[in-house]
Amino acid sequence: MSYKGVELRIGRHHVVVDNGILRATLSKPDGNVTGIEYNGIDNLLEVLNEKENRGYWDLVWNKTGSSGTTGTFDRFVMLRNSSGFYSYAIYEHLKEWPPFNLPQTRIVFKLRKDKFQYMAIADNRQRYMPLPDDRLPDRGQELAVPEAVLLVNPVEPEFKGEVDDKYEYSCENKDLKVHGWICDNPPMGFWQIIPSNEFRSGGPHKQNLTSHVGPITLAMFLSAHYAGEDMVLKLQPDEPWKKVFGPVFNYVNSVPYGSSDQFHAQLWDDAKMQMKIEVQSWPYTFPASEDFPSWDQRGCLSGRLLVRDRYKSSDDKCGDGAYVGLAPPGEVGSWQTESKGYQFWTRADENGCFSIYDIRVGEYNLYAWLPGFIGEYKNDVTIIITAGCDIDVGDVVFEPPRDGPTLWEIGIPDRSAAEFYIPDPNPKYVNPLYLNHPDRFRQYGLWERYAELYPDQDLVYTVGVNDYSKDWFFAHVTRQKADGTYQSTTWQIKFPLENETPSGTFKLRIALATANVAVLQVRINDDEVFTTGEIGHDNTITRHGIHGLYRLFNIDVPGTVLVKGNNTIFLTQTMCTSPFQGVMYDYIRLEGPPESSTN
Repeated sequence: MSYKGVELRIGRHHVVVDNGILRATLSKPDGNVTGIEYNGIDNLLEVLNEKENRGYWDLVWNKTGSSGTTGTFDRFVMLRNSSGFYSYAIYEHLKEWPPFNLPQTRIVFKLRKDKFQYMAIADNRQRYMPLPDDRLPDRGQELAVPEAVLLVNPVEPEFKGEVDDKYEYSCENKDLKVHGWICDNPPMGFWQIIPSNEFRSGGPHKQNLTSHVGPITLAMFLSAHYAGEDMVLKLQPDEPWKKVFGPVFNYVNSVPYGSSDQFHAQLWDDAKMQMKIEVQSWPYTFPASEDFPSWDQRGCLSGRLLVRDRYKSSDDKCGDGAYVGLAPPGEVGSWQTESKGYQFWTRADENGCFSIYDIRVGEYNLYAWLPGFIGEYKNDVTIIITAGCDIDVGDVVFEPPRDGPTLWEIGIPDRSAAEFYIPDPNPKYVNPLYLNHPDRFRQYGLWERYAELYPDQDLVYTVGVNDYSKDWFFAHVTRQKADGTYQSTTWQIKFPLENETPSGTFKLRIALATANVAVLQVRINDDEVFTTGEIGHDNTITRHGIHGLYRLFNIDVPGTVLVKGNNTIFLTQTMCTSPFQGVMYDYIRLEGPPESSTN
C-alpha cells in the first residue's frame, strides 16, 4: 500500500510531521515530542503529563565540581511509508568550552497508562505490568532503594505482594535491540529499535535500562549503571569532542480487531522482524549530516583469533565464540569504561574467524575475550581505519594468563556469576516473571538471603567435595547484625596438597564479575598474601545484576605459605557499612609452579 509523502506543518508553538501512517507533534522551539497519533488514538503519549514530559532527549550533565543539571536536545526524522520515526543527536564540546561531565544520556517516551499495560523486552521477558499509581505512597512501600517498591494496595489486586523495580528489566547491549509496550484495545505496539551498538558505550556486555512501569521506554546511550564513576564521560579543559548518538527507530505496529487471540505474540514478532530490517539497513542513508558517514565512507576488518594455552593443549585452538571488537586505543580492558568514542563488536565463528563491517574512520585497538578463558587479548599496534579500507589482520594469537598447571578451579571464566548458587527470593519480595526463569538473579533482596543461609558462620567451600553451583553463594556480601549495623564476611576455600614440602611460586587467579565499594583481602593459612584496596562502584548487587566490570587479580603465592595436607584460603570482604557492598566472583584458580605437574 502506498502512502502520501511526508507533510511538515509549522505552527507558532508546535511542528507537525505526518506521513499518513502516523502523525507526530513536536513543541517549538524545544523539540520535545508532545503527541503521536496512530491507529485511531489521538495521542499514544501520556496526555496527563505536561507536554514537555512525554517524549524527549534527556541529557544529565554537570560542570566539573558541580552537583549537576539536566538539558534536552532532539533530532527527529520521518520517512515516507514508514510506520514510525527516527531520532538522533550530535553532541559537541568545543575546545574553548569549559570542562564538564556527562554521566547519562537517553531518549525517553512516556506512554498512556490507560492504554499500554503489557511490556515485552525479550521472548521470555514479557508480562502485564503494574500501573505507575501502584508506586505511590498509599499503594506502594518503598524498600531499601527508591527504585524498588513493594506493592501493598495496587489498583489491580493481582499485583499485590510484588516488587516493582526498573532495574529488574535491565539488559546487556548485545541483546538490547528492541523493546516496548503493547496496547490491548486497540491491539497495537510502541517499540524502540536500536539498530547498532556503535554509539553505545561500555561494550557488548554493558547493561542498560530498557522499559519499565510508567509505561516508559528508554533508549540508553551512555550511563554509569553497573559500572559507576569510571563510566562517566569526563571532558577536560581544551578537549574537543563530538559524537553522534543514534539514529534509533521508534516503531508502531498494529493488528486488526479480532484477528487473533495471540496478538501479543504477533506484535512482538513483527517488532523483531522490523528490528532485523533496521539492522540490515545500517548505516542509514537518510541522515543529512557529514558527521554520520555512509557505508562507503567506512571500513572493514577481518581476521582469525587463536588461543594458546600450553597447559590445556600443545596446539593453538580456534577462538570459537570469542567476542572481538574495535574500540579507541587504551589499556587491556579499557573498552569496558570507554565512553567518548565508538565501538564495533562481533563474535568469532567456530573457526575463530571474525569480520567487522561499517567501521567509522579513526584509530582503534583490537580487543577480544573468550568464554572459558581468563583475561583478554589486545593488539599492540594501533589500527587505522580509512574510508573504503578492507583490512585483514590474519591470525592473532591470544595467550590467556597462565604460569602453571591448574590444581583446582571454582566457577566458569565467563565474566558472570550466573553459574553459582542463586537462592529463591524471599516470598515477600517476588517478581513472578523470574520464577523458574533463566534470569532468576533478577529478584529483589537476594543479598539478604546470604545471612539467612549463614546466620553465624560464613561460607566454607572444600575443593573436590562441594559443588559451586550449589554451595558457592553468587554474591560475597555483608551480614546485618541485630543492632542494624553490618559486619564483614570471610569465606574459606579448603584444599589439599600432596607434596611433601611445596616449593616454587604458585599463582592464585581471582576474576571478579563485579565489585561495589569493596576491599578483598586474601590470606592463605596464616599469611596475608594480597589486598585489592577499595574497588568498584558497580552497584550490581542492589540492581539485580549478575556482573558489572570485569577485574582480574593475579596473585603470587610462595610455596612457603603452603603445607602438605590441608590448606585454607580466607577471602575477606572488609568494607561493611551497607548491605550492597561486596563482590561477585567470576572464577578462581590455583596454579602450581611452572614446571610442576598437577597434584
